[in-house]
Amino acid sequence: MATPTHDAGHAAATSAPGMPQLNIEHFPNQIFWLAVTLVVIYFVLSRVALPRIGGILAERAGTITNDIAAAEELKAKALAAEEAYNKALADARTEANRIAAATKAEIQGELAQAIAKADAEIAAKTAESEKAVAEIRAGAAAAVEEVARDTAAALVAALGGKDDAKAVNAAVDTRIKG
Repeated sequence: MATPTHDAGHAAATSAPGMPQLNIEHFPNQIFWLAVTLVVIYFVLSRVALPRIGGILAERAGTITNDIAAAEELKAKALAAEEAYNKALADARTEANRIAAATKAEIQGELAQAIAKADAEIAAKTAESEKAVAEIRAGAAAAVEEVARDTAAALVAALGGKDDAKAVNAAVDTRIKG
């Protein structure tokens, strides 16, 4: 058997219509308001939102096109600047090589002059030295000759011979000449 609380709960559950959206009695009314809402949304989107979005998209496309054109122009300027830089660099290297060659030639000329001057000084000092050596040799030969004469005279006297200066000088001269 059924209890009174159970019967009351069952009666309330069967008498409640359920979700109003799923109630077939309300479908014509819901379809009408759906159509009205869709038409309103269509007009709002087509007259207000879509033109604004289209304008923004067109503006962005124009901005992108302008930016690409500006980038191409800047790229062309950068390439021109790079070419000018490379040309200036090549010119500077050429000029540096020319200056280096001129400086090297100038230094070689100065070095040749310094070497010639040093050679002349060395030649002059060599001539002076040779002259001094010749004088020393002549002086030494004269001193050797004198010592030889004195020694020969002393030997002749020590050996008991007659001290004849002419004979001693003649003997020393003969012996020195060869």
